[in-house]
Amino acid sequence: MELTLTRPDDWHLHVRDGVDLGSVIAHTAQQFARAIIMPNLKPPVTTTGQALAYRERILAALPQGSDFTPLMTLYLTDNTTPDMVMEAAASKAIHAFKLYPAGATTHSDAGVTDISNTFAALDAMQAHGMPLLVHAEVTDAAVDVFDREHVYIDRVLEPLTHRYPELKIVLEHVTTQDGVDFVLAGNARLAATITAHHLLLNRNAMFSGGLRPHAYCLPVLKRETHRRTLIKAATSGNPKFFLGTDSAPHARERKESGCGCAGIYTAHAALELYAQVFEDAGALNRLEGFASQYGADFYGLPRNTGSITLEKNDWTVPENYPLGNSTLIPMHAGQTLHWRIKQ
Repeated sequence: MELTLTRPDDWHLHVRDGVDLGSVIAHTAQQFARAIIMPNLKPPVTTTGQALAYRERILAALPQGSDFTPLMTLYLTDNTTPDMVMEAAASKAIHAFKLYPAGATTHSDAGVTDISNTFAALDAMQAHGMPLLVHAEVTDAAVDVFDREHVYIDRVLEPLTHRYPELKIVLEHVTTQDGVDFVLAGNARLAATITAHHLLLNRNAMFSGGLRPHAYCLPVLKRETHRRTLIKAATSGNPKFFLGTDSAPHARERKESGCGCAGIYTAHAALELYAQVFEDAGALNRLEGFASQYGADFYGLPRNTGSITLEKNDWTVPENYPLGNSTLIPMHAGQTLHWRIKQ
C-alpha cells in the first residue's frame, strides 16, 4: 500500500544550533519542504539580523542537494518595538513572532512577563499581517500544570482575539478539548498546530512502569479524552488545524537527569507517525490537507508542488541518533513503525 502526498511542511520545529543543528536538520529536510523555525536559542533570536544569520547557518548545515526552506521567526519580548516588527515584515524571511510566557518552557526565560507589554508590537503585527504564534500556558505556580492551557486561553488569548480581531494567531501544539473548542469558535485568523506525540500519547506514557523522561514535553501530555479530541480535530478536514511537530532534540543526559528537559524528538519519523494516526482514524484521505495544504494557506504561502510517497513497510526505530557530541532518544525508540517514506 502506498500514499502519495503533496510535499508537506512543518509549522513548528526546533533545530537548535551549532553541532546539534548539523545532527538533526537532515531528518526534517528529507520529509518537509519548509518549516517554521523556533527562535528560543540561547540567546534568543529577537532581531531580524539574528534571524537572517541563523537562517544562513541552517542552510549551511543541510545535506548537499537538499531542497528545504527555513521559515524564520522572532522571539517576542517585553521590549519588542513596532520598528522591529516593521523590519521583520520587510525582510520577507521572517514569517511570524513567537510568544513564550516567561519561564513556560525550554529557553523561555526572556519571554513575555505581561501581555500588555507587547501591545505596541502586536498593533504593528496586526498592521503588517505578521502572525503571532503562542505557547499557550500560564506560569502561575498556583495553577495545576495540566490546567495551564485552559487558564491561559481564558486569561490571555480570549481577550487578545477581541483586542486584535485582524491578527493571525496560532495556538501552538494545542493539547486540550478547551483549546480545540476555542479555535473552532474563533474567526478564520485563529488556527492551531497539533503534534504527533500529543496525538499518539496520553499522560500515562510519562509513568508507564516508572518515570519516563523521554515522554516529558511542554505542554505536558494530557488525559485520554483530550487526546481523542485532538485526533478528531486533526482528522476532521478543518483547515484551522495543521501539522506542527514541535520536534525538540535534547541530549540524552539532559533528559535523563534530576531536572530533565521538556521535549520529544519526532523529526526522524514525523510523517510516518502522523500517517499512523490518520490510518487508525480511517482518515488517510485527509492527511494531505493537514500536512500539505492548510498551513500554507493560513500563512499565505503557495502550496508546494513536489510530492512524497509513504509505503506500508515495517521498520524499527533506532535506539538513538547522534546529537552533536552526545546522542538523543527519539520517540518510539526501538519500536516498530508501519509506514515509511519511500526512497
